[in-house]
Amino acid sequence: MKRFSGILLTGTIGLTTPAHAEVISASANHFALRHEGITSLSVEETWQRLINPASWWDSSHSYSGDAANISLELEVGGLWREDWDGGSVAHGTVLFIDEGKALRLEAPFGPLQGMGAYVIWTITLEPAEEGTRVVFEESAVGPPVTDYGEMAKAVDFVKGAAMRKLTAAK
Repeated sequence: MKRFSGILLTGTIGLTTPAHAEVISASANHFALRHEGITSLSVEETWQRLINPASWWDSSHSYSGDAANISLELEVGGLWREDWDGGSVAHGTVLFIDEGKALRLEAPFGPLQGMGAYVIWTITLEPAEEGTRVVFEESAVGPPVTDYGEMAKAVDFVKGAAMRKLTAAK
């Protein structure tokens, strides 16, 4: 059986550094995170990259070990999914689309799904003098089957890596 490796703290390629990353709050049954980054890409280029997660998601944070297996159905109710030989997982469901500006998913990625967590991940794009400002805001709540405060650190790491790859220059 394939296993999600998203919470392993492995090294990442230093493509860019988010302007701001923060665990806003965390407790036994919740966490809230925020990441902000700037890319030299235009809003339109950033949006096109965002809606093609295989182009920027880190393969080591997938079940299959290959981000090429990840896709996004860009419609309300559509899935951020991963399919591989012998398996499939719905990482998230699209809740809101404001084309070129915002994408919101119910997204209990990886081990959060098995913990019964309810996770909302909102990604916003806005023009910036340097290109585009990208903001990830994520909140999770669920039964205290594990310490969400500790889980927040791992999710913060994974989303920080995602921000670096999404905002990397061409």
